[in-house]
Amino acid sequence: MAQYITVNLKKDVIVMKLSEKATQADTIKSLKKKLPELKKLYQQEKTPIFVTGRILKNKELKEIQDLIKKSINVEVEFDTPKALGLNEIRRTYNRDVEISESKIHRGSLRSGQRIEYEGTLIVLGDVNDGAEVIAGDNVVVVGNLRGLAHAGAKGNKQAIIAAHRIDTHQLRIANIIKEMEKDDEAYNVAYTYAYVDENGRDIILE
Repeated sequence: MAQYITVNLKKDVIVMKLSEKATQADTIKSLKKKLPELKKLYQQEKTPIFVTGRILKNKELKEIQDLIKKSINVEVEFDTPKALGLNEIRRTYNRDVEISESKIHRGSLRSGQRIEYEGTLIVLGDVNDGAEVIAGDNVVVVGNLRGLAHAGAKGNKQAIIAAHRIDTHQLRIANIIKEMEKDDEAYNVAYTYAYVDENGRDIILE
């Protein structure tokens, strides 16, 4: 039987690595078999579980988190792979993303910094609060997006915004703006992907 989950005990964390080749069904099946064994490790201390290894959609992440917490009352953190490139985005979200000329910015953007590009803009780092990234096509952040991202700035509603985690108060795609207040329930969800709906009127987060 294939090994879809491996568990490693470290000093302050238990690392649970998911196989990249596994489907969500494979992962859940393996996790159900691992949990009784994992539960035996917990006595008084609640060492957090760190899940890594496979790209997860938001609903898949929640399914894994809920299954673990149902068995063990423990903090669960995720580090979904920070996949780089539009081919990986297409595979992950099953959505057609047009290839365009790309510019790569190496490093994080601090508050007050602003970069623009006519094609696809890829940031190898975080976009911090107060920073801005503006692209004629797609915006890809291989890190956390806390600042302003404007994709499709010249009117391209097919453009997307993708990040390791979208944690910002405003997103823009073409002429559409989505505001999120910190007290909104949606604000605190670990979204990683934004695109315009089929009607071309609203920005959808996944």
